[in-house]
Amino acid sequence: MEKKEERYERLLPQLAALVEGETDETAVMANVAAALQTEFEWWWTGFYRVRGGELLLGPFQGTVACMHIGYGKGVCGTAWKEGQTQVVPDVELFPGHIACSELSRSEIVVPVRGQNGEIRAVLDIDSKQLGTFDETDRHYLEKVAAIISQQIYNQ
Repeated sequence: MEKKEERYERLLPQLAALVEGETDETAVMANVAAALQTEFEWWWTGFYRVRGGELLLGPFQGTVACMHIGYGKGVCGTAWKEGQTQVVPDVELFPGHIACSELSRSEIVVPVRGQNGEIRAVLDIDSKQLGTFDETDRHYLEKVAAIISQQIYNQ
């Protein structure tokens, strides 16, 4: 079976090629979410965009989701506030976790930065299993966020 690192290494250049030349935020995020979800088959993969002082639901793959998340609230809002990736092995143990789905058991949220380093969105991925995400996921998903940032925010 192919290792997680190998899957990411194969996927990164595909993602870069997929979004090359596209400047529309929704189009880029939609295809990145679809590509990640197709490759890894997580429970939920998508984006929340910073809009009007909150995180607003963006393109995603999975079940229905929370539409608005406040600054510093839940895993997504915490990633936005702290400006760093949040790896949560058990969402039940995360203070203030927002349960958009009771089936979500572990989560990773990666900030997507704009031209001046400000957070413009977060990539949010949930799993139905505990402990799905680790430092390997952090490393590669931060590279995914950099591809998105470069393509749509750093023109």
